[in-house]
Amino acid sequence: MSNAPETTYTTAHRVWCDGAGAIRSTGGFAPSALGHPRVWLEIDERGFAECGYCDRRFVLTGGPADSRADTPAG
Repeated sequence: MSNAPETTYTTAHRVWCDGAGAIRSTGGFAPSALGHPRVWLEIDERGFAECGYCDRRFVLTGGPADSRADTPAG
């Protein structure tokens, strides 16, 4: 069993989280009661930011925390 946080890759340095992203299937819905208050996060020089409510990790694509860039193709 893995307890790793959910990871979202982004090209933006400023992101938001309301904890309900996986609950909604499409955009345009109000925040879910199962989520948390919307918070804005700033990705810093480490290349990621973590939500203090749900531990979701936002990783800057191509940044220092993007482990996908270290994976050899093929």
